[in-house]
Amino acid sequence: MNLPDTKSPPAIFLTGPTASGKSAVALEIARHLPVEIISVDSAQVYRYMDIGSAKPDKSTQVKIPHHLIDLINPDESYSAAQFREDALSVMHGIVMRGKVPLLVGGTMLYFKVLRQGLATLPAADGETRKELEQLALEKGWPAMHAVLSQLDPVTAERIRPNDSQRIQRALEVCYLTGRPMSEVLQQQQDADFPYRVFNIALLPGERSALHDRICQRFGKMLEMGLVDEVRMIRERFHMDGNVPSMRCVGYRQVCMYLDSEISFARMQEMGVFATRQLAKRQLTWLRSMNDLQVFDCLDNRLAAQIIHYIQSHSVFSR
Repeated sequence: MNLPDTKSPPAIFLTGPTASGKSAVALEIARHLPVEIISVDSAQVYRYMDIGSAKPDKSTQVKIPHHLIDLINPDESYSAAQFREDALSVMHGIVMRGKVPLLVGGTMLYFKVLRQGLATLPAADGETRKELEQLALEKGWPAMHAVLSQLDPVTAERIRPNDSQRIQRALEVCYLTGRPMSEVLQQQQDADFPYRVFNIALLPGERSALHDRICQRFGKMLEMGLVDEVRMIRERFHMDGNVPSMRCVGYRQVCMYLDSEISFARMQEMGVFATRQLAKRQLTWLRSMNDLQVFDCLDNRLAAQIIHYIQSHSVFSR
């Protein structure tokens, strides 16, 4: 693994697809080693979204320090740029306390932005947006997604055919720059990231076993009261299913059920499918990275293996 200057303080990145057991492993690491956990999860930043985001419970958070959880209300917005600013601030504090930041989660964009900074994208253009909206009214967003697939297949693969906001933005960037947004995003700004990263990924030895875990986990979330959680949030903040927080996997499908668009059984089926698709995108992203130390998330000795790896690679030597 290629590491930066060894004089830089260490930081551990623990990534993997949803349901790979990242949180459980992180807690075991924290019980044995002097770390503090930083959540890298775009759903856990929202207050009250506890069950569907698989947020650690309050007692766990009291015993083991967690950061970047419960930052904003579900009717507010949070960006990758804000995450980078918050994460760097928290990491500095952890290092000053003589501990190592342990960043844990599956929001791959956050990890990327943290290390590489943000690309410079053109500002929104009102005229271009009006033209795109008019075309969408005539043809529908799935047709606009097909146009994006021709102009920028890499970005189109990551966007659902009915995700109007992201389709519109990706097309807007294409038209304003004359280049695919995926290409523009590759040209990152220089970013100061003064840490040597130990990049650990939990990947499944068998994809089908991960799929089973996803199915079981979503069923457990429903048993724990996910529907009531979403109902409470929507009533408290007077929201529908179109705000960013309610577009998170699981929450979107429950919103559709609460709006009587689908049955409970169909909601469960769609929730599992959407989570599996999320895991697929996460795996694709992870397999494109070349500095990972990979562990099989299905191994019964997983936590012990990772703790041994961390200890044997002098993560805590300065």
